[in-house]
Amino acid sequence: MNIKKWLGTAVAGVLLATAIQLPASAAQEKRTIQDESIYDVLVDRYFNKTSKNDYETDPNDPASFAGGDFGGLQEKFNYIYDMGYTIISLGTVFSTDKYDGSLPTSHTTLERRFGTQEELDELIKTYKKYDIRMMVDFPLGQASVNHEWATNKDWVASTEGDTIKWDLTNKKLQQALIEAATDFVKQNDVAGIRATYLADAPTAFLNDFIKAIKAQGDYYVIAKGESDADFDTDYSSETNKIFREAFKNVNGDTSAIPALVEGGKPMQLMVDELDTSRFTHDIAGEGMFAPTRMRMILGTLFTLPGTPVVQYGTEIAINGEKAPDTHHVMNFSVDKELQGNLRNVMQLRNDSPTLRNGDFEVIQNDNGLLVYTRTSEDEQWVIFVNNTDKTKRVILTEEQLGKDKELRGMFDRDIVREQNGEYALVLNREIVEIYQVIENQGLNKSYMVALGAVYVLFAAFVIIVVKRARQGKKRNA
Repeated sequence: MNIKKWLGTAVAGVLLATAIQLPASAAQEKRTIQDESIYDVLVDRYFNKTSKNDYETDPNDPASFAGGDFGGLQEKFNYIYDMGYTIISLGTVFSTDKYDGSLPTSHTTLERRFGTQEELDELIKTYKKYDIRMMVDFPLGQASVNHEWATNKDWVASTEGDTIKWDLTNKKLQQALIEAATDFVKQNDVAGIRATYLADAPTAFLNDFIKAIKAQGDYYVIAKGESDADFDTDYSSETNKIFREAFKNVNGDTSAIPALVEGGKPMQLMVDELDTSRFTHDIAGEGMFAPTRMRMILGTLFTLPGTPVVQYGTEIAINGEKAPDTHHVMNFSVDKELQGNLRNVMQLRNDSPTLRNGDFEVIQNDNGLLVYTRTSEDEQWVIFVNNTDKTKRVILTEEQLGKDKELRGMFDRDIVREQNGEYALVLNREIVEIYQVIENQGLNKSYMVALGAVYVLFAAFVIIVVKRARQGKKRNA
């Protein structure tokens, strides 16, 4: 047993629960897409609950269906809930010739290997009970040659191998896609739709598609592709490249990050996608330690303005250069420390409207050293990203934070107070710390009580272990 890790985790958990001070009205605010965090999964690759729907599956063949199903995601509810994501993106759930949904054979029927409508309903209901919603991918630009609409030759722009490229300028095809999408959201209690394979879809059609879905209710409509249409988020294929270059090693160039998140609409914040290489692949190429790199990037992603989109398996540092090697069947032998760090950052984000929607201002940005604030009328936070190979010291002033304030570190439990009009923050290499700025509290009684309670519990734990060891020796004597 690693006593140091146990004690550190226990202290962090207790203090995180007692230290943060949030506005009383935070829970009543209406959520927007910028309030969400998306966990991107492939149903087939997550968990196989039952073999009853395993039609022509082969988990030993990376290119074949592996058997994951809706029941598997239901089975792993506690695992997903503990990470704190607010939306689960299921990928494409429609009938498909390929496990990742990239070759749909229908836009109206569910993939039988994934499960039944009743099982999908139960999955959605279970997660929604705990404020986690589902989103599904809706492919627009391509399908399998076996698609149920493939006989409409006027709808097909080209065919290459087993893939059809749709003619998205065809009005009847546009209407069929819109009807299929609206029928799906009317039948299923989902958070929204992610349009994929946009190809050269006309902007006017995409806006009609978005408008039709939103007319059915309060749904998000986002895209996996660049577009001028009125999607709820912006998407840029350069996003994950910028984050990869900045965080795959220490002292990376972070200069492009502020411009990335300061646009009009929330940006989808990603470090990799399901059709790119894994970030772990870049980390391995640099000879760096994956859990540390992951903590750095996730601590940053979840405190920047925008909507984080994280791929399944990031929490266990899945590796791979290209599909299907990047689409491993999920292994639940998790790095507990990495997952705990992710959960703590997510808890802060979920609990604080300001960390999701507050004003964003960069204080310092220099080759791996990135310091910024998130501010609202109710709260102020300082996020200190030290992705360098040296301990860094940053000075903030009264003009920036106000007079007689106190900065509480959420993870290292550091408390910084004003001295001569300045606040001196010092952080070791390769660490992200999140400071809440509050009025000077003097002696932090709740901190001392919580810390004392943890150490009392730890002392009791040690005494019990020692007594049991002595009793065991007596029995063996």
